Amino acid sequence: MTTHSVPCPAFHRRPRTIRREPDDRALFVRQWLHAPARMGAIAPSSQRLARAVCAPIPEHGDPVVVELGAGTGPFTAQIQRQLAGRGRHLAIEIDPHLARHLSQHYPAAEVMQHDAADLRNLLQARGIDRADVVISGLPWALFPGDTQDRLMDATAAVLGPAGAFTAFTYLHAVPLPPARRFRDLLTDRFEEVVPSRTIWRNAPPAFVLHARRPRIGPRPRPTPA
Repeated sequence: MTTHSVPCPAFHRRPRTIRREPDDRALFVRQWLHAPARMGAIAPSSQRLARAVCAPIPEHGDPVVVELGAGTGPFTAQIQRQLAGRGRHLAIEIDPHLARHLSQHYPAAEVMQHDAADLRNLLQARGIDRADVVISGLPWALFPGDTQDRLMDATAAVLGPAGAFTAFTYLHAVPLPPARRFRDLLTDRFEEVVPSRTIWRNAPPAFVLHARRPRIGPRPRPTPA
């Protein structure tokens, strides 16, 4: 008996759609060349630094998370991962090109192209009285004292009594007078300020300052260094 083989039908698997984080290095370099003082860094922050900065975001509930100086979005992406659809995420970026980039790639975030010093009015316009966490991507060590004061006043004004604020500092900037002044300003405005370990896998190496429980009422300004 002759056996005839029957060809098996071809099955074609549909390729999986994988959502990748945007490669923002080219955009970062363009904006850095355009305004290096505003960017404050030579490369986007690493995922290790992003995880450390975003550590205070609550694992449960619907927190209000405010991001200052969102830039190209390394912290934005981490905030979105940790919130996973919960709460609200407001990302403030003064640069119009970067704000447009953020709106396109992170539609779940409420992106505002604005000065972070106007934080209270921005939140009130969206029906928000208090923020649970404020995460900063701003280059504090590059700001003069009056700019640091305005931004810190705005931040402390919107945080709840148990609120948390995080910012990062590059290791090489620690001895600089503006960086020392920023540390003093944090200690003055918050009951607890805890530095993280140095994150060496970042360009350049950095560490995170975790501040909790903002002090109520006006405080004397730190003495200029």
